[in-house]
Amino acid sequence: MRGYFGVGVERISKSMNAGAIFRTAHAFGASFVFTVAAQYKRQHGSLADTSNALKHLPFYGFPTIDEMLLPEDCRLVGVELTDDAVDLPSFRHPSQCAYVLGPERGSLSSDMVDKCEFIVKIPTSFCINVSVAAALVLYDRSLSMGRFAERPVRPGGPVKALDEHQHGGPVLRTLDPYRQGPPLGEGFDPEGHNT
Repeated sequence: MRGYFGVGVERISKSMNAGAIFRTAHAFGASFVFTVAAQYKRQHGSLADTSNALKHLPFYGFPTIDEMLLPEDCRLVGVELTDDAVDLPSFRHPSQCAYVLGPERGSLSSDMVDKCEFIVKIPTSFCINVSVAAALVLYDRSLSMGRFAERPVRPGGPVKALDEHQHGGPVLRTLDPYRQGPPLGEGFDPEGHNT
């Protein structure tokens, strides 16, 4: 998959839930994990994080929302069960983003919601465990952005394996809007010189 993603939790109070989220993030290929204003204790979270995610992923513990820093061009996606949130199955995931989930028995703060570019909801009748919610969001990202064989019409797995990805030829790009010459990608020889 192209791009990257991070997963974080705001004001979480149960370290084992955070540990389970970090383990799931690690399994799905997250680039980083974080907490915001959380009561997270790493030694307790590690009891649920059997993959030792924090030994493999950067971890950021932000004391407040104002101190939260994300990579440039990283879009913040809140996961919250609200009336105006986008249903997760209808959401197109940004290639570069961070997902943030709220605390147990609570919601994302209004300040965090204001920071989010998107709010998505899992179409359930009521709230589910925060670590389960994180797993569903990351599964949906994987399903919608990954490369998988199409589902068959009948029950069961695909009949035909997915064709191997084919890379195209090099594409030359320029930042010069007044560039003269052949369209980008043309006039290229294998030695790497413009012709």
